[in-house]
Amino acid sequence: MDTVRAFIAIELDTRLRDKLGGLQQRLRGDVPPGLVRWVRPEGMHLTLKFLGDVLAEQVPEIAEAVRQACEKHAPFECTLSGLGCFPNASRPRVVWVGIQEPSGVLAALHRDVDRTVSALGFEPEQRRFHPHLTLGRVKGRNREAVAALGEYVSRARVKVGTIQANAVHLMRSDLLPGGAVYTALATTKLCE
Repeated sequence: MDTVRAFIAIELDTRLRDKLGGLQQRLRGDVPPGLVRWVRPEGMHLTLKFLGDVLAEQVPEIAEAVRQACEKHAPFECTLSGLGCFPNASRPRVVWVGIQEPSGVLAALHRDVDRTVSALGFEPEQRRFHPHLTLGRVKGRNREAVAALGEYVSRARVKVGTIQANAVHLMRSDLLPGGAVYTALATTKLCE
């Protein structure tokens, strides 16, 4: 049986990806070389739900579930600002830029996507939704350098720009030696 590695996300425009690439360049100059494996800006997206490996024959019903989740949500904006680390600044493993959307529209869309795909048998999300874009993954093991990175990130103040969320995409992820390649399997516009 054919399977695809899939997730549901909001894509970023080229202008915003360029700004994120510029932020990464600035961060590269401020952290020790080799400490962070930076994510390619063209691969950045706002993940609403990671599905994992799904049967190719399930793609149409997943796309329909995404359509149902989107039908009551209008396009919206959210702001990219602030840096942070997962799990925390004391033990950074992932460096991210935060996403602020104070009206609650993004959180509601996330809940509806999770609900509709959970009805298809996908595990409901147990963790609190923390919208972010991953900038890089910490790969260095030098404790002092990692601690310094966490402190640097916790002090940094950045504002990158605005996401114009107009559609939600069911994405395919192919893991290749040069990095993941993402392809849209289905796109659902948010209701006008």
